[in-house]
Parts: sequence; structure tokens; C-alpha cells
Amino acid sequence: MSIDFTLSPEQQQLQAGARAFAKECLCGVNAAIAPLSRPEQRFFATKPFYVEMAKAGFVHALVPKEYGGTGMSALDFALAAEEMAAVDVNVASTLLGTGLGLEPIMNFGTEEQKRRFLGEILEKPGDRLAAFAFTEVTGGANFDNPDPNAGVQTIARLEGDHWVINGKKHYTTNGCGWDGKGAHLISVVCRTDPKKSPTESLAVIVVPGNTPGVETKGYLDTSGHRAVVSPIMHFDNVRVPASNIIGRPGDGIRICSKTFSWTAAIIGAACVGVMRTAFDYALKFAKSDKRSGSVPIIEYQNVGYMLADLKMKIEAARYLTWKACHYLDTTERAGDELAIMTKVYSSELCVQAVYDAMRLVGVDSYTELTPLAGLLQDALCFPLYDGGNMGVRRRQLHRIFQTPGYDPMAAAHGRAQSR
Repeated sequence: MSIDFTLSPEQQQLQAGARAFAKECLCGVNAAIAPLSRPEQRFFATKPFYVEMAKAGFVHALVPKEYGGTGMSALDFALAAEEMAAVDVNVASTLLGTGLGLEPIMNFGTEEQKRRFLGEILEKPGDRLAAFAFTEVTGGANFDNPDPNAGVQTIARLEGDHWVINGKKHYTTNGCGWDGKGAHLISVVCRTDPKKSPTESLAVIVVPGNTPGVETKGYLDTSGHRAVVSPIMHFDNVRVPASNIIGRPGDGIRICSKTFSWTAAIIGAACVGVMRTAFDYALKFAKSDKRSGSVPIIEYQNVGYMLADLKMKIEAARYLTWKACHYLDTTERAGDELAIMTKVYSSELCVQAVYDAMRLVGVDSYTELTPLAGLLQDALCFPLYDGGNMGVRRRQLHRIFQTPGYDPMAAAHGRAQSR
């Protein structure tokens, strides 16, 4: 068995292309959003950048070739995501939000659902967003709580040939769409019977954002990811065809878990991008600034050691991300253990790495004189969102470890766990 982390010529070309795109296009995001005070205004201001991303083929990359996309592997997507996040985390997160909304359809939808819903997004990829309405107002960690009176309280009742959905969701990235009137489609996590447990009733139903009763009630303003929108979505007697359910009632736990596995691995790449930017700034600073001394501070051993530790963090997170993505690709997304680990490890490492860069630079890093304070605000989001590390991700790993016959070496050998 040989292990080779060398990128193929095609992957090197993809990486270089994503880097050039980010530097030429996404570098303008900060200036576009800086004067805007409201979170939705900042989000709307990023549409031109997202349109350019769609033109470059990144939305099509989310979708398999047989449904009109280019079917980029998780590993290749991670290569591109690192380059984009190194310049701007906002527009890349909007793209991931669309991917999150499409994942249930791609992995569990019928042929008709895939061709219809995926095709609609690809018809106008720059204008049409998808969203995943997962988090309840009270949080999402206990979405699978067996008590029917707890967990997900967004309820869909079957009336004739329609589902009627009522509930409220927070943090539905992209849920408002580009005009505030709803994303093109929203994959809504709900329960089909308020008296039954999630194993019997949890479901995902696709809701067109312009359906009567879908309303954006407000926007949560976040400290970081300043132009990633976090709308408060209400679903009031929303009627959609019964055929819009993905799978069957009770499939929701499995759908949600697999949906978040893909983003878990890709978030590792975003974390590496942010860490890389912090390191690049700290290294340049150390080589050029004397801090009123006689030599640049990189001449001091302590600074050199801090930079060494910081670079090691970046490399460790990058190759764990690559391994996790490769594991997803070669196991048809069944091998999700490393993806979950990547999300936890890389996100918490990212916070420490950016803080280390700030310690090296000193108090100026806590001002607008450097980009580091903004990078820390972005980094702090990573451990908390997309399934919080404490409430969701470590619990996922705990359950994997509890599985009868769990093999601690399966991931190292590229085998999916038997469940």
C-alpha cells in the first residue's frame, strides 16, 4: 500500500483556478459589505460575487453529472473551498448553504425529485438559492430526541394530497433568498406526527420558497461571517404536494446525519483557509516589523517557535480534511467518521491558530489595523454552527463508538463502519 498526497495535474489546475478566482473576484467582498449595518443588506450585497461564482461553475460542481452538474468530488471541492475561504468566507458559505439544501435531494430523492429540483437550481444558478431549514428556535442538538414533546416541533400534517407545515426555524442559511421573499427551495426538517418519536415521524420536505405561508420574520446578526445570512423563518399553514417529501416519515434522522457529513469535511477546508490567511499575515508582519527594536521580530526565537506551531496546525488540519474527503468519496458518503472529526478538530484548531497569530502581532491585532480580529470572529463560528461540536458532533462520534462491532482502524484502512 502506498500513500501519496500529491495532487493530480487536474487538481493542481483546479486549485490554481480557485485561487485566481478568489483573488480576482472575492477580494472585493469586504469593501462591498463594510458600510452596511444590517445583516440582510450585507448578504444581498454579495449577490454579484455569487453570480460570478456560479458563472465559474461552482454551483454546477455541487450536482452529479447525470442531473446536469459536473459532480465534483468532496476532495476536489475541498481544494477549491480552501482557496476561496482564504480570501472571503461569506460567499463560499452561501455556496455551501445551497449545497446543504440540495444534499437531501441528491442522496435520498427519487429520480423525478432529483431531475426536477436540481434542474430548477441549475437553470439559474446565480439567482436561485437552496436552503436547509434544520435548527429549531430552541436549537438543533436534540433533533432526534425520542420524546415527541421535545426536539423538532415543526409539524407537517398530511391533508389529502398535500402536506401542511407549521413551525419556526433559526439559522436557515439562504432561507430568505436574494430578495428576502424566500430561497428557490427549502428542505424543511419536520415531524409528520406530533405524537410519534423521530424514528417514526422525522422527515424532510422540499418547500418552494415562494409558497404562501413561508415568511422571513427577521435576521440574526452574527459577530463573524458578516455577510452570511441567518434568517428567522416561519412556516404558517404552508401547503406543498405530498410528493415533495424526501423518502418516508422516519427517514429524517438518517437524512440529516448524511447531509451534515459532507459539510463537516468541507468546513475543515474553510478552517484551513482562514488559518492560512492568519499565518500569512503573521509571517509577513514578523519579517518586516521591528516593534521599536533593532531587528525584525522573526529574529527572536519565541516568534519563530510560535510561527512553527501555527504552521503545524495548518498542515495537520489540511491533511485530515483531505483524508476525510477521500474517505467520503471512496465509501459513497458512508464513511463519515473522519468528516465529523475534521469538523471538530479543524474548527477548534482554527480558533487557537488565529488567536496565536494575534498574540504574535500584539494589541494592534485587536483593531482595524490588521485583518486578524475579523478572522477571529469568523473562526469562532466554526465550532458552533453546522452541528455544534459539543451538542451534535461529539455526540455523533460517541454513537459511532457505541455501534456493535465498531472497528477503530476502519477509517485508517478506508473501510466504512458496519452499522
